[in-house]
Amino acid sequence: MEERAVALKPDEVADLEAKCRWVRDHYDESARGAYLSVDGKLQLLDTILPSNWITAAETLKLQCLGVTFGDALAQQSGVIWVAVDDQRGRDPTLTLEGSTLRIFPLTSISKRVDRGEDVDVYALFDDACATIEQLRGEGV
Repeated sequence: MEERAVALKPDEVADLEAKCRWVRDHYDESARGAYLSVDGKLQLLDTILPSNWITAAETLKLQCLGVTFGDALAQQSGVIWVAVDDQRGRDPTLTLEGSTLRIFPLTSISKRVDRGEDVDVYALFDDACATIEQLRGEGV
């Protein structure tokens, strides 16, 4: 089966929103508006990860962090959420419209945590944004 990007189904959108809500709700209710900004998302991720509030075994929670990371990328770089169907199944991903670029943020943090790496959210974000801009310039 050839890989193809398609629109997210309503239940997939709802799942991504629930994952974001789980992360956002780490903010006190009065401060949740901070989550609306890229910096607010990254600050929250940068607080959760080094504080070890989530273990490597908590895959779903780590994927929630990945969705928030993906939302920050979309907000900063103009990539959009789609679903990719391929021989391995169907997964939410980010794409640059009109390109073959695919970014899988759902596991971008969990894979690093699984490997025992310290995750520098800001460096990971800056690298991803730079790569997106480079590929945008190359017309990928």
